[in-house]
Amino acid sequence: MPSRRERANAIRALSMDAVQKANSGHPGAPMGMADIAEVLWRDHLKHNPGNPQWADRDRFVLSNGHGSMLIYSLLHLTGYDLSIDDLQNFRQLHSKTPGHPEYGYTAGVETTTGPLGQGIANAVGFALAEKVLGAQFNRDGHNIVDHRTYTFLGDGCMMEGISHEVCSLAGTLGLGKLTAFYDDNGISIDGEVEGWFTDDTPARFEAYGWQVIRNVDGHDAAEIQTAIQTAQAETARPTLICCKTVIGFGSPGKQGKEECHGAPLGNDEIAATRAALGWNHGPFEIPAEIYAEWDAKAAGAAAEAEWNQRFAAYAKAHPQLAAELQRRMAGELPADFAEKSAAYVQDVASKGETIASRKASQNALNALGPLLPEFLGGSADLAGSNLTLWKGCKGVTAEDASGNYMYYGVREFGMCAIMNGVALHGGFVPYGATFLIFMEYARNAVRMAALMKQRVLYVFTHDSIGLGEDGPTHQPVEQLASLRSTPNLDTWRPADAVESAVAWKYAIERKDGPSALIFSRQNLPHQQRDARQLADVARGAYVLKDCAGEPELILIATGSEVGLAVQACDKLSEQGRKVRVVSMPSTSVFDQQDAGYKQEVLPLQVSARIAIEAAHADFWYKYVGLEGRIIGMTSFGESAPAPALFEEFGFTVENVLETAAELLDC
Repeated sequence: MPSRRERANAIRALSMDAVQKANSGHPGAPMGMADIAEVLWRDHLKHNPGNPQWADRDRFVLSNGHGSMLIYSLLHLTGYDLSIDDLQNFRQLHSKTPGHPEYGYTAGVETTTGPLGQGIANAVGFALAEKVLGAQFNRDGHNIVDHRTYTFLGDGCMMEGISHEVCSLAGTLGLGKLTAFYDDNGISIDGEVEGWFTDDTPARFEAYGWQVIRNVDGHDAAEIQTAIQTAQAETARPTLICCKTVIGFGSPGKQGKEECHGAPLGNDEIAATRAALGWNHGPFEIPAEIYAEWDAKAAGAAAEAEWNQRFAAYAKAHPQLAAELQRRMAGELPADFAEKSAAYVQDVASKGETIASRKASQNALNALGPLLPEFLGGSADLAGSNLTLWKGCKGVTAEDASGNYMYYGVREFGMCAIMNGVALHGGFVPYGATFLIFMEYARNAVRMAALMKQRVLYVFTHDSIGLGEDGPTHQPVEQLASLRSTPNLDTWRPADAVESAVAWKYAIERKDGPSALIFSRQNLPHQQRDARQLADVARGAYVLKDCAGEPELILIATGSEVGLAVQACDKLSEQGRKVRVVSMPSTSVFDQQDAGYKQEVLPLQVSARIAIEAAHADFWYKYVGLEGRIIGMTSFGESAPAPALFEEFGFTVENVLETAAELLDC
């Protein structure tokens, strides 16, 4: 029977061979963590290669995602749909083995990792989702949601600030089923980390409220085994297992050095490594007896079958709960959601309230929240300003995780990356909030949600210079353009309560990506719409106000500037001008419409166009063309009351009229 070291050496061999063949990659981490992976995956990880989406599987996250050949080797060896040919195609176009693990490319990869620190943040999200889901669904004698989250991370993840945000919160929430393995090898790309990273990492995590297991020899299976068992015995605290390892373990000339971190070993060094490890097999060659030892298909099928029996008993005892859990894990909305949410939109339209869109957002949450037990909301310490709390909210705590609302604290980046993990876990539709300007802190997590096409909802309030006296540090200018330029992300900036309700409905119903909902601090006037216009809001842009016949000028606006465009249209109409107002709450949704509809809204023959938005001006050339005009921001804001700022920066009826006269008379 192959020894543990021989089984781990299979990972080392596959990793160095794949990196060498690609002439690109990171062999050091897979070779250094192979012994830890062997103990965890063979002895402890609950998973089924035959059904990678089994609901009660353990989740494994490779936070140091540059070491992707580690997880690819594990998936291949244990029996997932990842062939030796796939490993030989490492880092090549359209392969199942991209340079960093990518969700949706490879069966068994739970999340996209590579931007360091976000993997551990996703793992906190997985563990949080498990704890909340279990608190909501488990009943006496039926522990049907009961799985663990394991994550590997290295010095880079520890150095990234997001690790502080999420690990602090994980300790506060008592995520006892979260176990992190710290690959403490002392090496990063620039060399020995002692020159720039001398934190007392174990003490730091103890201060967070974690159980910390220090000084585990990451190449000693017995020590690793004991550490994992100790982690599993702790139910009230997450666990950090600090593993002392040698990067590139087995490479005589490069182990322990930065040379093996992010570059192939080279053919000569690989030959020397094979000899040093006693690995007498050719490239990508794994003996049958080692495959047999690694194969997890039978054990995984048995584990799932046992769970299925327990779930059947649960369904018999609690049929409604069982059906609800299945619905939520499938990502399906309640059967009556579409009808009831549409009725809510109609109700908002009939009321015609003039309110801030952030308040309209809260009203939408109060109406839609009771329909959605899968909601898991939150805010980065701004609930009273973002207005994300609704009447049915109950906070999630370490002692009682059955709630539906997270107090994330001032952790914008951590919040958004945790929400990615929650969404990937399944069973929830997460939303989280902060000011639009502080989206900048969370930018890369928002990008990752878009990359993975996850249903994550962002509530970004205080959307422009209209927030007023807090000044340019808090007044967003370029953020909308940044969000709108992100593939797969739908960004909504509603003009009033009606558009706010539609934005929430659309974002919730969308399954193939995240949505950013941008709301105002100041009140926005209600806009009158007929039935056709109300239906067309969901198309991203529509004709809000029109003239008889073909217009000579089109005013395009979003958010608070729609009201300004309507006022200017009225004045221009009085002057005999034929003007159309287009409200464009979501540019990306409008861009997805058919050419016929786009022509109806923005006829190509009408080149006289003015875009009006209190955000970066340059974005709007896409819609007004080089012959059009833009009333927007070309500088940062100032500290002053909102009315003074709008006048200062040209968001006035007078300026729109002057711009229209210049455009039409030139």
